[in-house]
Amino acid sequence: MVEVSQSGGQDWQPMRQQMPAASRVAYFDHAAVSPISGPAQEAIGRWATQAVEQGGLVWAQWAQRVEQVRERAAQLIGADSREIAFVANTTTGISLIAEGLSWESGDNVVTLANEFPSNLYPWMNLQSRGVETRRVPVDDVAVDLNRIMETCDEQTRLISVSWVSYLSGWRLDVAALVQAAHDRGILVFLDAIQGLGVFPLNVAQTGVDFMAADGHKWMLGPEGAGLLYIRQDRLDQLRPLGVGWHSVTHAHDFSRIELDWKEAAARYEGGSQNMAGVIGLGASLDMLASYGLGCNDSLLAPRVLEIAELASDRLESLGAKVVSCREGAHRSGIVSFDLPGRDLAAERRRCAAQAVILSCRGGLLRISPHAYVNEEDVERLIEVLSVEATG
Repeated sequence: MVEVSQSGGQDWQPMRQQMPAASRVAYFDHAAVSPISGPAQEAIGRWATQAVEQGGLVWAQWAQRVEQVRERAAQLIGADSREIAFVANTTTGISLIAEGLSWESGDNVVTLANEFPSNLYPWMNLQSRGVETRRVPVDDVAVDLNRIMETCDEQTRLISVSWVSYLSGWRLDVAALVQAAHDRGILVFLDAIQGLGVFPLNVAQTGVDFMAADGHKWMLGPEGAGLLYIRQDRLDQLRPLGVGWHSVTHAHDFSRIELDWKEAAARYEGGSQNMAGVIGLGASLDMLASYGLGCNDSLLAPRVLEIAELASDRLESLGAKVVSCREGAHRSGIVSFDLPGRDLAAERRRCAAQAVILSCRGGLLRISPHAYVNEEDVERLIEVLSVEATG
């Protein structure tokens, strides 16, 4: 664990020092693409040096490290390592479940109307197989679990939702949703990309059936390396896809040609892995674990909420209208807001030009600070936005 400051609170300066981008920019865009951590950079750099100088001579070391990362990922979500597969991105994970389940014409999937496209298109693509995608409207910010369940019927096979909304930052009560779904025999897929890396998630306790998250947001890893969780007792409900030499129990016996699937989610990894990406992701996961991220608790979460709340207060002092949830367990690291009367796309570009990084999403500006973001970064954000406000 990191040292605790004399004031009794967590000292986040060591983490900030492990995020080289913090010396250059005020980074409020972890909900889009985060800077990778210093440990990830070092791990990928070592891999690249070995690849250049030794090539396949160290392949076994890389493979061993990949399995260590699998163990770390499993620990962070309360899973068994056999339930973890490495995927290129969240979309790949969603698609493996969408295409892997055995559907019948007349089945339906229930999701939210304001989901990120990656959690809509794979389900909508099932239309040719007679599967309906039902999109539950979200009238404001709050997601109504009752409304989700009212949309389900006897032919609903699966509910697919985001843990945290990329638009509003609303954080779902995962356990409550899963309980309600399972009471009716409905499976649950969780897109966890906007929460994993900050907030604790125990898949065993919540009972989630499937989950996916890419590592390039809150987990501070490189793009192209993400996680897919498949509950062990759900594995045989899925048709193996993307299969290859790595999918079978005798993966390294190339002369033995038998479809003897691994009894693990790794059967979906098919062929050669993105070892560099997974090794980089693993370094960031180790770093996050050292700052208190676990499957049942997280020191990162209260810090992220603290910085998000500070930024919200300061933004409101400029006349901004914050639309994200400000109280209770539905808060997250995402804060979406409007600056009435101002060109938000132009504001984002002006901020970027002054090394303050944020996004525009759904007709709003969006900030998403990680735990290493500090009060000085918030003041830089406010200073840049204040110039136009006083214009």
